[in-house]
Amino acid sequence: MKGPALPKVKHATVNEALAAAARTSLGLVFVDAAERESHLPWADVYRRARHTAAGLRRLGLSPGERVALLLPTSPGFMDAFFGTLLAGAVPVPLYPPVRLGRLEEYHRSTARMLEVSGAALVLTDGKVRLLLGESVAAARPRLGCHTVDEVAREDEDGEVPTSPEALALIQFSSGSTVEPKPVALRHAHLMAQLAALEAELPPPEDRAPVGVSWLPLYHDMGLIGCLLSAAYYPGGMVLIPPEVFLARPALWLRALSRHRAFVSPAPNFAYGLCLKRVKDADMEGVDLSGWRHALNGAEPVSVETLRRFSERFSRWGFHAGALRPVYGMSEASLAVTFPPAGRGPRAVGVDARVLAAERRAVDGSREVVSVGRPVPGFEVCVRDELGHTLEERRVGRVFVRGPSVMAGYFGHAEVTERALDAEGWLDTGDMGFEADGELFLTGRAKDLVIIRGANHAPQEFEDCLEAVEGLRTGCSVALGFTPEGEQDEALLILAEHAPGAGGEGLEERVREAVLAGTGVRPHTVEVLEPGTLPRTSSGKLRRSEALRRYLAGELTAPKKVGPVGMAVEMAKSALAFVRAGRDG
Repeated sequence: MKGPALPKVKHATVNEALAAAARTSLGLVFVDAAERESHLPWADVYRRARHTAAGLRRLGLSPGERVALLLPTSPGFMDAFFGTLLAGAVPVPLYPPVRLGRLEEYHRSTARMLEVSGAALVLTDGKVRLLLGESVAAARPRLGCHTVDEVAREDEDGEVPTSPEALALIQFSSGSTVEPKPVALRHAHLMAQLAALEAELPPPEDRAPVGVSWLPLYHDMGLIGCLLSAAYYPGGMVLIPPEVFLARPALWLRALSRHRAFVSPAPNFAYGLCLKRVKDADMEGVDLSGWRHALNGAEPVSVETLRRFSERFSRWGFHAGALRPVYGMSEASLAVTFPPAGRGPRAVGVDARVLAAERRAVDGSREVVSVGRPVPGFEVCVRDELGHTLEERRVGRVFVRGPSVMAGYFGHAEVTERALDAEGWLDTGDMGFEADGELFLTGRAKDLVIIRGANHAPQEFEDCLEAVEGLRTGCSVALGFTPEGEQDEALLILAEHAPGAGGEGLEERVREAVLAGTGVRPHTVEVLEPGTLPRTSSGKLRRSEALRRYLAGELTAPKKVGPVGMAVEMAKSALAFVRAGRDG
C-alpha cells in the first residue's frame, strides 16, 4: 500500500517553524486542575527559548550534545525543549518519576537512558530534582543537573544556526516488549512528519486551527503530534497535564468545547474513561460539534468503546465520523496510517480460530478495526517469515517506509541494521493484514501466545475480560507459558482486580469469559492487586516483563501507603497516559 505524495514541507527545521509561529498572535494555553487558564503566545515561547539557549551555551553546552528533559507539562518544558534546539543541541525528553513506591526501578531505568543517550546535561524543575539524585549520580552527565529557572536567566539571544540533517530529537520507544530504545530523528524527519499530519488534518477554514491535548510531552503523540504540529501549522494548542485529565476527564471535553478545537488525539482508554467518569452535569453548556478529528492510537482500539462514546456524547454535538483509529510509532516519528476523515471507525469480523491457526482473516465474529491507509509519503507492506509480500487478508509482519522514518537507534548500529533494511523498510514488530487497501493490526509478534500449534494475539484473550465485573478495565495480560512438569505451552492470565472489589469467584469468571470468547480455557489465572503489573513510561503493559516476574515469584502486591501517599501515588501515575490508574 502506498500513500499519496508528501506535500511540500513549509520549513527546513523545527527552529524555523518556531520562528514563523512567533510572528502570529497564536500560542499555548495551559489548563490547571481548577480549570484556570494561562496563555503563552508563540512569540513568548520563542523569546524565552532564545534566553534559555544563551544560558545553555554559558554552561558550556556544545551543538550536537544531548540534553535530558525531565519536566511536567508547563512553560518550563517549552523553555527547555525549544531552548535546547535553538542552542543547536538535542533534547531527550524523559518521564519524571511516576510511582513513588518504585523509585529504585525508576532510578535504574532513568540512569540507563541518560547513559544510552549520552546526555551531557539534565534539565528539570525544583520538585523533580529532589527525586533524581540517584539517577543523575549513576549517569554522571558532564554538565550535571540544573533547573530550567537557573539556566533561563540570560537576557541574551543564544540561537545558533542548524540544518535539516542535524539531529533534532531522541525519543525513547515505549519498550512494551524490550527495553526502550533511543530513536534518533533529524529535523528533516520531523518536518516531513508534520507536513504529512497537516495533510491528514487540514486546518478548518472557519476558525484558527486549535487543538487540545492532555498527553505527556515525553512521548511522540503529545510532543510531535500536538505541540510541534501546532508550531508547524501554525496554530494554538491547549495543554492539560496528564494527571489533571485522569482526575477530572471532563476538563478535556470542556476545553475542546471552550476553544472550538478541531483536533485532539488520545489512546483508547481515554474514551472509556470519559464514559465512566464524566457525568451529565459536567457537560452543561458543552458543544463538541467542532471536534472534527478524534484520533485514537497508541494502544489497541475497542470498536465497542468508540460506539458507546459516540452514542453517549452525540447529545453534546459529537459526530461519530470524527473518530479516527490511527497507527504509528516512535521509529516513524509518529504517524504511519490514517483512515479517511469523516468516515468513522471501520471494523471487519474475522474467525479468531482461523486467524490463530492459519493466519488468514476469514469472516467471523471477532472485530478487528482498520487503522487506515498510509499517510502521505509512506508505504506499508505485510510480509511472511521469508520476507515475501503477502496477499490481502493474510497475517504477517508489518513493514513501513517513509520520509520520517528514523535515522536509526542512537549509538546502536547493530540494532538499527536488524530493524532497517538497505532499502529503508522498517520492521515494526507488529502483526496485521491488508484488506481493501487498509491495514488491520492483530498484535505484536513477540507477544504471540501459541496454544496447540495456533498463534494467538494476546488481545484475543484480553478483550474477553473487558466486561468481567471486578477487574480493572484494560489491566490484564494474556501470556503463553509452560507449566511445571508439562511440555506444551498453556495460557496464563494475570489480571488486576478493581480497587475495593472482592476476589471471590473472580478467577472462575475470568476462565469462563476467555473460554466463551475464544474456545481456549486458561491453565492458570492469577488475580493481582491494582498497580502490580509492570508498565512502560507511557503506561503500556509489558507482557514479557510480567511473565518474567511471575515466573520469578516477583509479582506481589505493591507496598501499602497511607491515604495521603496513595493520593500522591495516583496523581503521579497519571503521567503515564495509558491504563496506569484508570479505576482508582
